[in-house]
Amino acid sequence: MIDVDKIRADFPILKQKIYGKDLIYLDNAATTQKPQVVIDSIAKYYSELNSNVHRGVHFLSDKATTAYENSRSRIATFINAKNSYEIIFVRGTTEAINLVANGYGNEFVKEGDEVIVSYLEHHSNIVPWQMLCQRKNAVLKVIPVNDDGELIIDEYKKLLSDKTKIVAVGHTSNSFGTKNPVKEIIELAHNAGAVVLIDGAQAVQHTKVDVRELDADFFAFSGHKIYGPTGIGVLYGKESLLNAMSPYQGGGDMIKNVSFELTTYNELPYKFEAGTPDICGAIVLSDAIEYVSKVGLDNISEYESELLKYGTDKLKEIDGFKLYGNAKNKASVISFLLEGIHPYDVGTILDKMGIAVRTGLHCTEPLMKRFGIPGTVRASFAMYNTKNEIDALVDGVKKAKKMLS
Repeated sequence: MIDVDKIRADFPILKQKIYGKDLIYLDNAATTQKPQVVIDSIAKYYSELNSNVHRGVHFLSDKATTAYENSRSRIATFINAKNSYEIIFVRGTTEAINLVANGYGNEFVKEGDEVIVSYLEHHSNIVPWQMLCQRKNAVLKVIPVNDDGELIIDEYKKLLSDKTKIVAVGHTSNSFGTKNPVKEIIELAHNAGAVVLIDGAQAVQHTKVDVRELDADFFAFSGHKIYGPTGIGVLYGKESLLNAMSPYQGGGDMIKNVSFELTTYNELPYKFEAGTPDICGAIVLSDAIEYVSKVGLDNISEYESELLKYGTDKLKEIDGFKLYGNAKNKASVISFLLEGIHPYDVGTILDKMGIAVRTGLHCTEPLMKRFGIPGTVRASFAMYNTKNEIDALVDGVKKAKKMLS
């Protein structure tokens, strides 16, 4: 079990007050707060290491390059990639998905082929595939969900065919918290001859991920959702697939030789890392991951499950409360509405009480349309949240209901 008081002491932002109230931060699915070790690491990079990587023979460049590549190796170990060069640094999950949609999709998806996504997807795992299908005259198919917000696997099986080239699904839903059976999804796709991209943005901070055990072809996640900086993320790809793909962008570092007649591309992973990368972000991301690893993902998962059950049980006692996302296997997300009250209004009142939640569509507009709602209020918990904070949320929701009914 984790020591939540000790963990909270590591996050300086949690000490501040909002409108004279103690900050209660329950918007962790959007972005997580940063521990002092991450903040210090950012300062240290710019104070002691700042230099470009891979290109200089001087001391600082060598030092920055070593730290940058060490980070790549630590991240590979974290998700159990076979090789560190299967880790591509990107700006975040969105860029990772676009990289695959362009680099792999443009190469291997032809007219009449099919791409499968699901109703649970974030827009960033829908729109790049729509764009690909439009370019290629391919077909986008969608796995439906049941009323509990779970993928209907039998319907997914019916969608698969020899025309299926790519399946792209989230490991965990950002809106409803549903944990998808990704291993089964991958196995079924492989049996149909398709490759699979897993959007892991909402997974890696909550549970252990082993890309080889899953047999994922591609796996993407963002640094800012696992207590690291914004603007940095990771694309894992199997070596054979990455080698078969065309570069996503052209520029410095992704080339081996350049002439006006012919350019040859660099080896992995640099083939996909054009230009000066977010060196600081890449280095600091490994520090964030090390922090999470020391706390222990099993401990985090157990504690957040406890918070989820406590919060769900308490909020369900409120008259007019309706929960969206009743999956049997869930991450620590509670997405809800109060009968007859717009989610934005609830969120505004909670904000004045120092409680940060997310309101709206959560970049999952098709999912909200499926349930016929204008969006939800979403409280998402992290390892630094407490039951006392959930009690304050419950009181705040009751107050909002009383004021707005």
